[in-house]
Amino acid sequence: MKHLNKILNGDVLKVMKKIPSNSVHLAITSPPYNVGKDYDSHDDQMNYQEYLTWLNNVWREVKRILVPGGRFCLNIAPTGITEFVPIHHDFTNQFRKLDMKFRTEIIWYKQTMLKRTAWGSFKSPSNPHIVPSWEYVLIFSKEKNKLDGEKEKADITREEFIKFSDGMWNLSPEKKRNGHPAPFPEELIYRLIKFYSFEGNTVLDMFGGTGTVALVSAKNNRDFIHIDVSEEYCRTAEDRLKKHFGQSKITSEDNSTFKSPSWLLKNLIVSLN
Repeated sequence: MKHLNKILNGDVLKVMKKIPSNSVHLAITSPPYNVGKDYDSHDDQMNYQEYLTWLNNVWREVKRILVPGGRFCLNIAPTGITEFVPIHHDFTNQFRKLDMKFRTEIIWYKQTMLKRTAWGSFKSPSNPHIVPSWEYVLIFSKEKNKLDGEKEKADITREEFIKFSDGMWNLSPEKKRNGHPAPFPEELIYRLIKFYSFEGNTVLDMFGGTGTVALVSAKNNRDFIHIDVSEEYCRTAEDRLKKHFGQSKITSEDNSTFKSPSWLLKNLIVSLN
């Protein structure tokens, strides 16, 4: 597939329509939350119904391109404190209407309680507020529960499997990177990739940002497809991939020299605007 191991710069819906049906094993993303964050090339203050309609069209494309049994990991947080918006419920309902199987939800406890001014009615039950120190990772699959794959291509260890199957993940968030307001921590993506895919599978992030899903996929012998509308974020993603593999000191078991992937020798960014 010509889009494998490429950073695709363009509108998410236009680009996804170019990806063949039944070709992606795992999709991982966190969409813009529509709360006014400063993304490079996206309006994060859409009308809420317009926002939901736009993403529902993205979810339709996700279902189309996933293989049967393919998984979608959707990272999202409840938005607002004084005006709480249960966006995670709205997305779950959208996927259920698309006949995607809702498998589970992971609680990503971010351990960030820096903002302590959202008490509402302090020391009173009249109108108290909860400060959200967590996000969700909602897990869906297409048509069936089982993802087909060869047993020897399962590279998760026994210890990792036991640890990751506990649905409360205590992980610190990543700091802003190159202007992106909400990059993934690599450990979060590592766990999802190891738990939900085999070596050699294809992993997609349709809101790829600065490339964490692509980088962690490549590090763990998965093919990647990265999509983002921002040229700047795509350049950052390319730089991260080339820096890692260009400077890697990894050697194989027979002590031979590590060889960078063949895709690294090419220009990774493809403009599809």
